Amino acid sequence: MPTESDIRAALSTVRYPGFSRDILSFGLVKSIQVQQGQVTVEISLATRDPNIPRLIHEQAMEAIRQVPGVTEPRLNFDIKEPPNPNQGSADKLPKSSIPGVKKIIAVASGKGGVGKSTVASNLAVALAKSGSRVGLCDCDLYGPSIAHMFGSNERPYQNDEQQIVPIERYGLQLISMGFLLDDDSPVIVRGPVATRYTQQFLRQCAWDDLDYLVLDLPPGTGDIQLTIVQTVALDGAVIVTTPQEVALIDARKACSMFQKVNVPILGIIENMSYFLCPSDGQKYHLFGQGGGEHEAKRLNVPLLGQVPIEMNVREAGDEGHPIALEDPSRSTASQVFHSIAAQLKTHLA
Repeated sequence: MPTESDIRAALSTVRYPGFSRDILSFGLVKSIQVQQGQVTVEISLATRDPNIPRLIHEQAMEAIRQVPGVTEPRLNFDIKEPPNPNQGSADKLPKSSIPGVKKIIAVASGKGGVGKSTVASNLAVALAKSGSRVGLCDCDLYGPSIAHMFGSNERPYQNDEQQIVPIERYGLQLISMGFLLDDDSPVIVRGPVATRYTQQFLRQCAWDDLDYLVLDLPPGTGDIQLTIVQTVALDGAVIVTTPQEVALIDARKACSMFQKVNVPILGIIENMSYFLCPSDGQKYHLFGQGGGEHEAKRLNVPLLGQVPIEMNVREAGDEGHPIALEDPSRSTASQVFHSIAAQLKTHLA
């Protein structure tokens, strides 16, 4: 007959969604009762996300059923409202939504050079091509690239309500420091000023009835990123990495930052995953293989897609015409971005 120790060992393999720790170490399992082959587990959760108890239920039931002798497993959930992390803390700003925006998705990476802005741009385009109203905010003040990637040198203006009116391009609403500066003009500001500019981009823009606002975050985990995750009610974050270990190490830091402030990780995108040789049709894994997939399994989050190295992705970005605007049947990269957008829409529906 199964014992309580057997059930605990099984439950220790169940990871909390988005985390590497199991539900036992989080203290979610309140009691385990075993009578012959009947097993009853009481689990207490504090969450507003209905997907979390569903995922835990599926994994826990599968784990318990693997224990020899179990004939009737049962899970009872006690789901509570999560406490307000800002209650009694005057030094923390309350998280809030952005006027004119329904869903907010952060695109982040632990390090630069992994193609995060390329992913953010094409993800926003793919969401827009699916029929949604989409905005893209370039939160990287020091290295803005969205203006160049969308081929626009327009200047935003203020409306009568003193709001910044985003630039419109390919059906998207865009804002970036790149629209405000010349190409050779650097942004020389300290952290507090940079975060103030970012807040103006987010909250003082005249976002017009967006279904999704994609935030292209700077690389790393600095002032701008922390201000955004602590003050904006993000619906989730997408982590961009490349397959090699040096990129994955930094991607884990970005994941940890979101986990600590209870922002759901929607999944991992492995950029520059492989090179598909046009002459022989073979895949060449120039930066290693399987890194993004392994990291997604470790975090128990989806691997949303593996974007190949294609010359036309680089050319499209340089020409201000993101590759996701192309017919997916003509570009593997475009196909991957449209697949990722479809997965995110389903998850956030």
